[in-house]
Amino acid sequence: MSDRPVTAANPPEVDRVAASRAAVAARRARAGVKAEVAASRRSPLDVLRVAYEEPEGVEGRLRVTEFLTSIPAIGATKSARIMQDLEISTSKRLGGLGRLQRRRLREFIAEWVAAHGGTGDRLVVLAGPTAVGKGTVAGYIRQHHPEVRLSVSATTRAPRPGEVEGESYYFVDDAEFDRMVEAGELLEWATVHNAYRYGTPRKPVEQAIAAGQSVLLEIDIQGARSVRRAMPDATLVFLLPPSWDELVRRLVGRGTETAAEQQRRLETAKVELAAVDEFDHQVVNHDVGEAAQKVVDLMRPRKGRR
Repeated sequence: MSDRPVTAANPPEVDRVAASRAAVAARRARAGVKAEVAASRRSPLDVLRVAYEEPEGVEGRLRVTEFLTSIPAIGATKSARIMQDLEISTSKRLGGLGRLQRRRLREFIAEWVAAHGGTGDRLVVLAGPTAVGKGTVAGYIRQHHPEVRLSVSATTRAPRPGEVEGESYYFVDDAEFDRMVEAGELLEWATVHNAYRYGTPRKPVEQAIAAGQSVLLEIDIQGARSVRRAMPDATLVFLLPPSWDELVRRLVGRGTETAAEQQRRLETAKVELAAVDEFDHQVVNHDVGEAAQKVVDLMRPRKGRR
């Protein structure tokens, strides 16, 4: 055994051995991720999701060049061109990308997946803060764009004036909602505003996508995150208000909540607005028809988009 003093430059032999083993294990883990992507057993979008959520995890430690070249049909030359177009350094790891770089890379990968047989834009999730007009925009799409299939959510809250069972929502009691959760019948579900539960029935969505139909989910932000975990190829669209003052005006003006509930929803909205960078696209709801058209355009084949 060496008599040399232990210093930062001269760690104990056991530390070097442990570090070497850890490095080998990390390389094998990253190689496993790349192999899964290369064999199409794992979506590249799922790798990005995990890397962004856990920057120091296995996926997050992948270099962007390694990640890109693991995707079928992307070689070293094409990868270099992509990195240049996206303005990403070759030394960057997935977990170390900046906010705009993350968004640009995910948008590119989403387009690649859609063009190479993924669900891509066939499943679009529309979410945003309370009172931003998600339901109104979705209703406009239902009325004016029959080619788009809207998923109908289940909820434990009571119907509001004008809402139709099976069209606006499936209105269920707590016992039935519990049964749906336990049976695995919901793609996602969440408790919203510390009050009612909302969830997306899984089977109709999966059947529509399998049939090649476009499906729009109009759900809350918690639900959008759950859908991304369950179906990484989904495209997430964040609906924004023209301004904070306009959001407040819309919430108060609709008159469907008590003053206390309005205040609770506004506090929630402040938190929800901070999630905008998690989404692939942003649409500002200045005008319902215009916002609806932008969402529908995102669901069309890319060559046909405006």
